Amino acid sequence: MRSGVRVRARRRLLGAGVLATVLAITPGAPLADVKDGPHPFHGQHIDWKPCSDQDELAEAGPAEGDPDWHARLECGSVTVPVDHGDPEGELLELALIRRPAQGASRGSLVFDFGGPGVSGIDTFLAGALPLGRGVRENFDLVSFDPRGVGDSGGFTCRGHSDLDGLLARIRGIDPDDLPERALEKLGRVAHAFTTGCVDAVGEDFLFNMGTVNVARDLDLVRDALGDERLDYVGYSYGTSIGALYAEMYPERSGALVLDGAVSIEDDLITDTVEQTAGLQTSWEAFVAYCLDSAPECPFTGMDTASEELAALLDGLDTEPLRVDGRDLDRYALLDLLRGSLYTEQLWPGTALLLAGLAADERDGFVVDYLSSLRDDDSDEPPGADEAAHIAVRCADHPRPTGIDAYLQGVREAEAASPLFGGTEVWRMLPCATWPDTEAMPTGISAPMAPPILVVGTLGDPATPYSRARELTEQLGSATLLTYEGGGHTAYGAGRACVDEAVETYLLGGGLPGEDTTCPSVL
Repeated sequence: MRSGVRVRARRRLLGAGVLATVLAITPGAPLADVKDGPHPFHGQHIDWKPCSDQDELAEAGPAEGDPDWHARLECGSVTVPVDHGDPEGELLELALIRRPAQGASRGSLVFDFGGPGVSGIDTFLAGALPLGRGVRENFDLVSFDPRGVGDSGGFTCRGHSDLDGLLARIRGIDPDDLPERALEKLGRVAHAFTTGCVDAVGEDFLFNMGTVNVARDLDLVRDALGDERLDYVGYSYGTSIGALYAEMYPERSGALVLDGAVSIEDDLITDTVEQTAGLQTSWEAFVAYCLDSAPECPFTGMDTASEELAALLDGLDTEPLRVDGRDLDRYALLDLLRGSLYTEQLWPGTALLLAGLAADERDGFVVDYLSSLRDDDSDEPPGADEAAHIAVRCADHPRPTGIDAYLQGVREAEAASPLFGGTEVWRMLPCATWPDTEAMPTGISAPMAPPILVVGTLGDPATPYSRARELTEQLGSATLLTYEGGGHTAYGAGRACVDEAVETYLLGGGLPGEDTTCPSVL
């Protein structure tokens, strides 16, 4: 289950998306512990250049809320070692993007948009970040493609389409009804995906794909930007990067906003099952909104909503809906519904969509809205986001090696959400045969870090609110800000109460009070 901020953007080749063996930097000493003393790769200069030429700017047009956004975007790169313990080995060019401050810059504010596998480059190119005037005037807004993502060595794995196809065929089948031969085929196809990833980038690169190395990369980015301390906003998986950075580099940490906390300690199966349970919670929050506030709602009550949705889905199985030249069946609609739960502002339209389907409407608004929910205009190579996502998940979490553990996880996910089921557990099956990786540190508490702001959303479909509470308790200097609505992550999404509290903190005005809550905007 992807847990990053959703973006729709074209992939642009910045010339920084390959593994490099050129020694752009000659380290002067072997690297011991990167958190003690200067790093051999500190002291880099970023050669910023416009991200887009005039033809691309004309095609992009003015960005909503900031007409000059695209014209002011600058792209560059920082060189990092693939293995921070071997700085004289293979190197990687890490792709960066920034929007310079509109006023006198006080430094950089670095964003990570989650995933794992979400491109910061694509997110900036998709349009202006909806941030307050104070932040836009005072900070250079910066993002990057983490290692193995997009223009920072992004890759695909041979076998991803076979795995996706098999998962589609067994979707909706009770895991206890899968014959032994089907389980054996799952194991073979998942292992072929793993082998395809090894063939694509090698075991050494996969060994170093985990968040511990992303945090090390981030410190090199901070240094190259010329900032003594890192000011940072991490969404979803980006909260893991930010928390680990605070643990590793407390003296270099500034204002850290961690929005939509992920699990740092759970094993892979537990983590995925809990995400599925969070998706179910978000669905129930959407139903409550639909019943209480939507102009039209096809449901008659909380207890009957799932059954009534099932009837709509059965209708699509009988007669699929034609959208953009393709048939849309129950699982395609469920995937679009899941995606719409990530963005609270889509909930009114989604309620109207389901009401239209319940009334057997098959044209007009129903088809137009379904078409708008599709995310088909990315030039990202097929399977690239999945490769990075699985590589990081396999590296960051303890992972079972036997298929029985995944089968049990599917059962638990099905029980947690009969609607969305256990497919995401099966999707993690390549981790059963994944090569060795550097372990993610445990017991992260960052006791020496400056005050940290954690933001949690009660109805978050990808990062359950309970994790925001857990992360706040885990980090010694953290304060929790709660948004009482839905959607995946809260800052910069039109919630004035959340935005004001976060930006007051970022601009040096201090943390909100303990147990501060912001009401839903719906």
